[in-house]
Amino acid sequence: MGLKPTNLAGAAPGPVRLVGRAVIPGDAEGPLLHSAEPLSFWGGYDAETGRIIDRRHPLAGRTGTGAVLALPATRGSSTTAAVLLEAIRRGTAPAALVTLGVDGFLSLASFVGEEMYDRVPPLVAVDEETFRALAAWPRLAVRGNELLRREGPPTPADRALSRRAAGNSLPARSVPGRRKASDP
Repeated sequence: MGLKPTNLAGAAPGPVRLVGRAVIPGDAEGPLLHSAEPLSFWGGYDAETGRIIDRRHPLAGRTGTGAVLALPATRGSSTTAAVLLEAIRRGTAPAALVTLGVDGFLSLASFVGEEMYDRVPPLVAVDEETFRALAAWPRLAVRGNELLRREGPPTPADRALSRRAAGNSLPARSVPGRRKASDP
């Protein structure tokens, strides 16, 4: 894990590829919502709409659905995991999550979401230098443990990846003895 800048041919100046640790591997892309402030999902993220509703948070009013949400950590208790899990179930979770180090509550929700709904946003843990470098990026693609800078609007393939990561196009997996999220 660490800052490993790679400038690809024809790309904008500066690092366009950084590497972290894929806690939950996957592929997604979206606009980057970056904050140096931790977020409590309990009372801070609306699982029904995907909006950040903590009025004191720098990202207040922004929508996490379809975005790559980069936070140093979560704040609060294990209810953060419950709110993210509900957002995964509803399809309103961020397309991907990037944290400064491994966040236990987001990891828990991601593991459970993968088991219960067979869908989960990728989760990548990065070091402090990498986290700070991401702040200037407009869009971010997550490919396993790689973080790729993107410019401009998403392509149709990028939108499809992000919808799948957020759960908008994947059915809940049927597990014997367990109800699916879509069951009454």
